[in-house]
Amino acid sequence: AGGHGQGCRCIWKKVDGLESCWKGNAEDWYHPDRQSADAPAEAVEECVRKFIEIDQAWKILGHEETKKEYDLLRLEDDLRNLGPVDAQVYLEEMTWNEDDHCFSLSCRCGGKYRVSKDEAEEVTLISCDTCSLIVELLPRS
Repeated sequence: AGGHGQGCRCIWKKVDGLESCWKGNAEDWYHPDRQSADAPAEAVEECVRKFIEIDQAWKILGHEETKKEYDLLRLEDDLRNLGPVDAQVYLEEMTWNEDDHCFSLSCRCGGKYRVSKDEAEEVTLISCDTCSLIVELLPRS
């Protein structure tokens, strides 16, 4: 069982080597076709469940675009759990900063809310870079 745990940690930690880690560990340990015929049904079911979980993770994390979408969704979920939204703003209310290639808005604490053009199309919550305040980015009017 210890080896299986090591494999799972490898799957989740290594993004650059994700494919080799997937092929080297998940397929060897969890693929349904590689299970012993005399293995208990519960063990086989657990391996199939893990194989499906890892396969789904690979489909998301193994491709840069879907990984980016996943990361943004996770960030937004994390921000929602931090607390209430302090304000609602439109992108047009934010200032474009050519040096940073992002939009920014001053926070009442003196920090900044920052969002890139690409992120502005995908996220709705932006955290201040100094405090825990959050603003909601409203769809373009």
